[in-house]
Formats: sequence, C-alpha cells, structure tokens
Amino acid sequence: MATKPSSTEPATAGRGGSRSARRRARELAVQGLYEWLVGGQDAAAIEGHLAETRGADGLDELTARTDMSHYRELLNGAIGGADALRADFAPHLDRGVEALSPVEHGILLLATYELKHRAEIPYRVVINEAVELAKSFGGTEGFKYVNGVLDKVAAQLRPAEVAARA
Repeated sequence: MATKPSSTEPATAGRGGSRSARRRARELAVQGLYEWLVGGQDAAAIEGHLAETRGADGLDELTARTDMSHYRELLNGAIGGADALRADFAPHLDRGVEALSPVEHGILLLATYELKHRAEIPYRVVINEAVELAKSFGGTEGFKYVNGVLDKVAAQLRPAEVAARA
C-alpha cells in the first residue's frame, strides 16, 4: 500500500511517474500566469478558460488530481502581488523584467510568491519545483537561470532558513 504524501510536499514517483497534486497545481498556475502575461486575462477569465477547455468531465478529473486551492492561491496571489514580487526578484536579474520570457517570468512570480507567503514549504522545495517547471515549460537553459535567481531571492526572503541549511 502506498504511503500518503506529506501535507507540505508530496513525494513524486521517478521521472515520468505520477505527479503530486501540488506539482499539478503549480503547472496549472504557470500556464495561467503565462496567459495573464501574454494575453492580459484576469484570474477569473483564466479559470473560466480552464473549465471551458477541459469540459465538465475533464475538469472533474483534473480537480480530483490537483490541489485546486493551492492553484487558486498561487494564481491569484502572483497576479495580485505581481509588482511586489517583481520588486523581490528584479534586483537579482541580469536583464530587465520585460526581457524575461513569459515562462521564466511566470515561474519567478509563482516561486517568489511561495517563498514569501508559504513559509511552511521549505525553500529548497520551492526552488526545486520551480526548476522542474522551467525544465518542463521553459527554454533549454532557462532552468539554470531560474535556479540562480531563486537562490538569491531565498537568501533575501528567508535568510535564517538559508543560513541554517548552509
């Protein structure tokens, strides 16, 4: 019998195996942030689009396998707090925020939100999840960039946790 995942971060099976409900929430949130960055839709329109594209049965299956409350928190929190989140990560960029790809931009918004507002999730988990998202959705080397920026953001937002790990 499989063990139940922990409440902070469920374990995932090996590469290509089943994904955790939290990972699915992050994937959907990154896709929603991409829609917001590229198309300018608000969170309600993005959620409506998700329901529309999945249909009732597909949406029911998706919500059964996804931490939808975490998805909504990430999507709404990243959109609503985008300016403050950008202010947290922009000093660590080697280019302007406007020069980021929408995928990297969305991942940095999402991960910075989690670092800032979800202290119960270890910073290394937040960074690892962001790196995995960048590998899945971003450019070839984008995950390295995301990792480097988030290492600095974590040191800024969670100095005691980062120092304890060192």
